[in-house]
Amino acid sequence: MSGHGDSSGATLVAPSLLREWPLPAPGEDKYSRGSVLVVGGARATPGAALLAGVSALRAGAGKLTLAVAGSVAVQLGVAVPECGAIGLPETPGGSVKPELDGISSYLDRADTLLVGPGLDDPDLAVELLQAMLEREVRRDGDGNSEGAAGDEEGPAVVLDAYALGALVQLEDQLAPWRGRLILTPNPKEAAILLGRDVEDLEKDLAEISARFDAVVSCQGLITQPPGLNPDEPALWKITTGYGGLGTSGSGDVLAGTIAGLRARGTTGAQAACWGTHLHAAAGDRLASRLGPLGFLARELADELPALMLELGV
Repeated sequence: MSGHGDSSGATLVAPSLLREWPLPAPGEDKYSRGSVLVVGGARATPGAALLAGVSALRAGAGKLTLAVAGSVAVQLGVAVPECGAIGLPETPGGSVKPELDGISSYLDRADTLLVGPGLDDPDLAVELLQAMLEREVRRDGDGNSEGAAGDEEGPAVVLDAYALGALVQLEDQLAPWRGRLILTPNPKEAAILLGRDVEDLEKDLAEISARFDAVVSCQGLITQPPGLNPDEPALWKITTGYGGLGTSGSGDVLAGTIAGLRARGTTGAQAACWGTHLHAAAGDRLASRLGPLGFLARELADELPALMLELGV
């Protein structure tokens, strides 16, 4: 993989770089392209899980399961007939409870776990992530930590929205996930992760990467800890994108796209670079066709297959 850098030392993610950094081959069936489990979707915000899940499929993932509040699971299963829809226990107000018994086998089989889209209670989000981490610790203790692809470290973990804020409170418990985390914060969420205002985005994202041993995608910048994948750079910058991307649900599409690419067998950084580029390029394409504002997040996902085809995958 080669690429040009800018004055900050970032590697520019242009189409030429991506063509030299191809995605894994499609394989012979859906199982070879990995499975994604999305955990989110409160009663009031099921669309976030839907957008993330559809984007994972559009990015080429082979299988999708949506684990959402029980009151909206059937509706999402009908809206996305390509998915499995699992109802989770919920509060009277429709927030997802941190109870994992109903998705235990799905957690064991997933290649990528995406947590956050559509969660609407920050305190319950902390409890949900804590329950997942405690479950990992128990599985490690039982010697049953293999993921669906035979990876002894288990599935990749993509965190978005309220799941990101939960990380700060659980930092001392993150050992089971370190090295396989991908975080997709906006600048406000990045500030929460840092515990202070964002001042220099490139440096601040590098700090988040090092602190949580995670790949981070934010505002067209991607960082990873220098030692996570020694053959790859530590900082990339996306060279495309349009202001219209700042629309409701756009972040869910980005997180889902990255999760889908990661399930296919990429590294975390490759999934983040490809996913962030595709998300931005989809915004450019819609802006040129529909106008600079007013295109919908759901339309971003529909652009992904053609964009990948143009890049030779």
